[in-house]
Amino acid sequence: METFWRTIALYNAGTWAVQIVLMLTGILLTAILLHRPKAWVGKAMKIYMILLYVWIAAVYYFVYCAERNYNEVMAIFWLVMAIIWVWDLFSGYTVFERTHKYDVTAYTLLAMPFVYPVVSLLRGLTFPEMTSPVMPCSVVVFTFGLLLLFTRRVNIFLVLFLCHWSLIGLSKTYFFGIPEDYLLAGASIPGLYLFFREYFLNDLHTDTKPSARYINLLLITVCICLLVLLTLSLFMEAAQ
Repeated sequence: METFWRTIALYNAGTWAVQIVLMLTGILLTAILLHRPKAWVGKAMKIYMILLYVWIAAVYYFVYCAERNYNEVMAIFWLVMAIIWVWDLFSGYTVFERTHKYDVTAYTLLAMPFVYPVVSLLRGLTFPEMTSPVMPCSVVVFTFGLLLLFTRRVNIFLVLFLCHWSLIGLSKTYFFGIPEDYLLAGASIPGLYLFFREYFLNDLHTDTKPSARYINLLLITVCICLLVLLTLSLFMEAAQ
Protein backbone atom coordinates (compact mmCIF):
# COMPACT_ATOMS: atom_id res chain seq x y z
CA MET A 1 0.00 0.00 0.00
CA GLU A 2 2.87 2.39 0.79
CA THR A 3 4.32 1.77 -2.66
CA PHE A 4 0.95 2.44 -4.24
CA TRP A 5 0.47 5.84 -2.61
CA ARG A 6 4.14 6.81 -3.05
CA THR A 7 3.92 6.27 -6.81
CA ILE A 8 0.73 8.34 -6.94
CA ALA A 9 2.50 11.15 -5.09
CA LEU A 10 5.44 11.02 -7.51
CA TYR A 11 3.07 11.02 -10.48
CA ASN A 12 1.07 14.02 -9.25
CA ALA A 13 4.15 16.00 -8.26
CA GLY A 14 5.87 15.40 -11.58
CA THR A 15 2.92 15.81 -13.96
CA TRP A 16 0.40 18.17 -12.35
CA ALA A 17 0.80 20.82 -15.08
CA VAL A 18 0.27 18.31 -17.89
CA GLN A 19 -2.68 16.83 -16.03
CA ILE A 20 -4.33 20.25 -15.95
CA VAL A 21 -3.79 20.64 -19.71
CA LEU A 22 -5.23 17.18 -20.38
CA MET A 23 -8.20 17.85 -18.13
CA LEU A 24 -9.01 21.23 -19.71
CA THR A 25 -8.63 19.76 -23.21
CA GLY A 26 -11.09 17.00 -22.36
CA ILE A 27 -13.61 19.51 -21.00
CA LEU A 28 -13.26 21.73 -24.08
CA LEU A 29 -13.62 18.88 -26.58
CA THR A 30 -16.62 17.46 -24.75
CA ALA A 31 -18.32 20.87 -24.72
CA ILE A 32 -17.66 21.40 -28.45
CA LEU A 33 -18.86 17.89 -29.23
CA LEU A 34 -22.11 18.57 -27.39
CA HIS A 35 -22.81 21.93 -29.02
CA ARG A 36 -21.14 21.57 -32.46
CA PRO A 37 -21.12 17.85 -33.28
CA LYS A 38 -19.12 18.12 -36.50
CA ALA A 39 -17.15 15.21 -37.97
CA TRP A 40 -13.79 16.84 -37.25
CA VAL A 41 -14.71 17.29 -33.58
CA GLY A 42 -15.43 13.58 -33.28
CA LYS A 43 -12.05 12.77 -34.82
CA ALA A 44 -10.36 15.26 -32.51
CA MET A 45 -12.00 13.59 -29.51
CA LYS A 46 -10.78 10.17 -30.64
CA ILE A 47 -7.24 11.50 -31.08
CA TYR A 48 -7.50 12.98 -27.58
CA MET A 49 -8.63 9.62 -26.19
CA ILE A 50 -5.70 7.89 -27.90
CA LEU A 51 -3.27 10.34 -26.34
CA LEU A 52 -4.96 10.06 -22.95
CA TYR A 53 -4.80 6.25 -22.94
CA VAL A 54 -1.18 6.26 -24.14
CA TRP A 55 -0.40 8.75 -21.37
CA ILE A 56 -1.83 6.40 -18.74
CA ALA A 57 0.10 3.46 -20.20
CA ALA A 58 3.45 5.14 -20.79
CA VAL A 59 3.70 7.90 -18.19
CA TYR A 60 1.54 6.63 -15.32
CA TYR A 61 2.39 2.92 -15.46
CA PHE A 62 5.73 2.57 -17.28
CA VAL A 63 7.42 5.62 -15.72
CA TYR A 64 5.89 6.49 -12.35
CA CYS A 65 4.54 3.06 -11.36
CA ALA A 66 7.68 1.15 -12.34
CA GLU A 67 8.22 -0.11 -8.79
CA ARG A 68 4.73 -1.66 -8.58
CA ASN A 69 4.17 -5.31 -9.30
CA TYR A 70 2.65 -6.06 -12.72
CA ASN A 71 2.95 -2.45 -13.89
CA GLU A 72 4.01 -3.71 -17.34
CA VAL A 73 0.82 -5.77 -17.66
CA MET A 74 -1.32 -2.77 -16.73
CA ALA A 75 0.56 -0.59 -19.21
CA ILE A 76 0.02 -3.13 -22.00
CA PHE A 77 -3.68 -3.28 -21.10
CA TRP A 78 -3.99 0.47 -21.60
CA LEU A 79 -1.94 0.39 -24.79
CA VAL A 80 -4.36 -2.20 -26.18
CA MET A 81 -7.27 0.13 -25.41
CA ALA A 82 -5.38 2.98 -27.10
CA ILE A 83 -4.99 0.77 -30.18
CA ILE A 84 -8.75 0.13 -30.13
CA TRP A 85 -9.26 3.90 -30.24
CA VAL A 86 -6.78 4.10 -33.17
CA TRP A 87 -8.80 1.50 -35.05
CA ASP A 88 -11.98 3.41 -34.26
CA LEU A 89 -10.43 6.65 -35.52
CA PHE A 90 -9.70 5.16 -38.95
CA SER A 91 -12.79 2.96 -39.21
CA GLY A 92 -15.20 5.62 -37.95
CA TYR A 93 -17.18 2.96 -36.11
CA THR A 94 -18.12 5.00 -33.03
CA VAL A 95 -20.36 7.85 -34.11
CA PHE A 96 -20.66 10.71 -31.67
CA GLU A 97 -24.37 11.20 -32.31
CA ARG A 98 -26.50 12.41 -29.39
CA THR A 99 -29.37 10.24 -28.21
CA HIS A 100 -30.37 11.97 -24.91
CA LYS A 101 -31.45 8.57 -23.55
CA TYR A 102 -29.03 8.38 -20.64
CA ASP A 103 -28.09 12.01 -20.00
CA VAL A 104 -28.50 11.89 -16.20
CA THR A 105 -26.22 8.88 -15.83
CA ALA A 106 -23.76 10.25 -18.40
CA TYR A 107 -23.38 13.65 -16.74
CA THR A 108 -23.05 11.99 -13.34
CA LEU A 109 -20.20 9.84 -14.63
CA LEU A 110 -18.52 12.84 -16.27
CA ALA A 111 -18.57 14.64 -12.91
CA MET A 112 -17.06 11.75 -10.94
CA PRO A 113 -13.38 12.39 -11.87
CA PHE A 114 -13.72 15.81 -10.22
CA VAL A 115 -15.45 14.37 -7.15
CA TYR A 116 -12.54 11.94 -6.81
CA PRO A 117 -9.91 14.46 -5.53
CA VAL A 118 -12.52 16.25 -3.40
CA VAL A 119 -13.17 13.03 -1.48
CA SER A 120 -9.40 12.61 -1.01
CA LEU A 121 -9.20 16.09 0.52
CA LEU A 122 -12.23 15.48 2.73
CA ARG A 123 -10.66 12.37 4.22
CA GLY A 124 -7.49 14.24 5.11
CA LEU A 125 -5.14 13.55 2.20
CA THR A 126 -3.01 16.35 0.78
CA PHE A 127 -1.30 17.00 -2.54
CA PRO A 128 0.57 15.24 -4.04
CA GLU A 129 -0.36 12.01 -2.20
CA MET A 130 -3.98 12.02 -3.29
CA THR A 131 -6.14 10.98 -6.20
CA SER A 132 -6.43 13.19 -9.29
CA PRO A 133 -8.72 13.48 -12.36
CA VAL A 134 -6.10 12.04 -14.75
CA MET A 135 -5.64 8.58 -13.30
CA PRO A 136 -6.78 5.22 -14.71
CA CYS A 137 -10.12 4.88 -12.90
CA SER A 138 -10.98 8.52 -13.52
CA VAL A 139 -10.29 8.09 -17.24
CA VAL A 140 -12.47 4.96 -17.33
CA VAL A 141 -15.44 6.76 -15.78
CA PHE A 142 -14.92 9.75 -18.09
CA THR A 143 -15.01 7.37 -21.06
CA PHE A 144 -18.22 5.75 -19.81
CA GLY A 145 -19.86 9.14 -19.40
CA LEU A 146 -18.72 10.34 -22.82
CA LEU A 147 -19.95 7.24 -24.64
CA LEU A 148 -23.29 7.25 -22.83
CA LEU A 149 -23.95 10.71 -24.28
CA PHE A 150 -23.56 9.22 -27.75
CA THR A 151 -25.02 5.71 -27.67
CA ARG A 152 -26.17 5.58 -31.29
CA ARG A 153 -23.22 3.30 -32.05
CA VAL A 154 -20.29 2.64 -29.73
CA ASN A 155 -17.38 0.23 -29.79
CA ILE A 156 -18.59 -2.64 -27.61
CA PHE A 157 -15.09 -4.18 -27.68
CA LEU A 158 -13.75 -1.11 -25.90
CA VAL A 159 -16.63 -1.28 -23.42
CA LEU A 160 -15.68 -4.89 -22.63
CA PHE A 161 -12.13 -3.79 -21.79
CA LEU A 162 -13.47 -0.94 -19.65
CA CYS A 163 -15.76 -3.40 -17.90
CA HIS A 164 -12.78 -5.57 -17.07
CA TRP A 165 -10.88 -2.58 -15.74
CA SER A 166 -13.84 -1.58 -13.56
CA LEU A 167 -13.72 -4.99 -11.91
CA ILE A 168 -9.99 -4.52 -11.27
CA GLY A 169 -10.71 -1.09 -9.79
CA LEU A 170 -13.43 -2.54 -7.59
CA SER A 171 -11.02 -5.06 -6.06
CA LYS A 172 -8.26 -2.55 -5.31
CA THR A 173 -10.58 -0.25 -3.36
CA TYR A 174 -10.21 -2.64 -0.45
CA PHE A 175 -6.66 -3.89 -0.89
CA PHE A 176 -5.09 -0.44 -1.33
CA GLY A 177 -7.41 1.56 0.91
CA ILE A 178 -8.93 3.87 -1.73
CA PRO A 179 -12.52 4.61 -0.68
CA GLU A 180 -12.73 7.17 -3.51
CA ASP A 181 -12.90 4.26 -5.91
CA TYR A 182 -16.16 3.09 -4.35
CA LEU A 183 -17.75 6.15 -5.94
CA LEU A 184 -16.29 5.33 -9.32
CA ALA A 185 -16.99 1.60 -9.14
CA GLY A 186 -20.55 2.23 -7.97
CA ALA A 187 -21.17 4.80 -10.69
CA SER A 188 -19.75 2.48 -13.36
CA ILE A 189 -22.21 -0.34 -12.68
CA PRO A 190 -25.32 1.39 -14.13
CA GLY A 191 -23.18 2.59 -17.04
CA LEU A 192 -22.10 -0.96 -17.82
CA TYR A 193 -25.68 -2.17 -17.69
CA LEU A 194 -26.90 0.54 -20.05
CA PHE A 195 -24.13 -0.13 -22.59
CA PHE A 196 -24.77 -3.85 -22.78
CA ARG A 197 -28.53 -3.38 -22.73
CA GLU A 198 -28.26 -0.89 -25.57
CA TYR A 199 -26.05 -3.23 -27.57
CA PHE A 200 -27.96 -6.45 -27.11
CA LEU A 201 -31.53 -5.19 -27.10
CA ASN A 202 -31.42 -2.71 -29.97
CA ASP A 203 -31.94 -3.31 -33.67
CA LEU A 204 -28.60 -5.09 -34.12
CA HIS A 205 -29.81 -7.99 -32.02
CA THR A 206 -33.58 -8.13 -32.35
CA ASP A 207 -33.48 -11.86 -33.17
CA THR A 208 -31.13 -12.94 -30.39
CA LYS A 209 -31.12 -16.38 -28.81
CA PRO A 210 -31.77 -16.49 -25.94
CA SER A 211 -34.50 -13.89 -26.23
CA ALA A 212 -33.96 -10.22 -25.44
CA ARG A 213 -35.93 -10.57 -22.21
CA TYR A 214 -33.57 -13.22 -20.86
CA ILE A 215 -30.51 -11.24 -21.94
CA ASN A 216 -31.87 -8.25 -20.06
CA LEU A 217 -32.42 -10.41 -16.95
CA LEU A 218 -28.87 -11.72 -17.24
CA LEU A 219 -27.48 -8.19 -17.45
CA ILE A 220 -29.50 -7.15 -14.40
CA THR A 221 -28.24 -10.20 -12.49
CA VAL A 222 -24.61 -9.42 -13.33
CA CYS A 223 -25.02 -5.82 -12.19
CA ILE A 224 -26.71 -6.93 -8.96
CA CYS A 225 -23.76 -9.25 -8.30
CA LEU A 226 -21.39 -6.34 -8.83
CA LEU A 227 -23.41 -4.25 -6.39
CA VAL A 228 -23.26 -7.06 -3.81
CA LEU A 229 -19.50 -7.27 -4.26
CA LEU A 230 -19.23 -3.50 -3.83
CA THR A 231 -21.37 -3.62 -0.68
CA LEU A 232 -19.30 -6.44 0.84
CA SER A 233 -16.11 -4.49 0.13
CA LEU A 234 -17.60 -1.46 1.90
CA PHE A 235 -18.45 -3.55 4.97
CA MET A 236 -14.97 -5.07 5.04
CA GLU A 237 -13.45 -1.59 4.82
CA ALA A 238 -15.69 -0.32 7.65
CA ALA A 239 -14.91 -3.34 9.85
CA GLN A 240 -11.18 -2.64 9.86
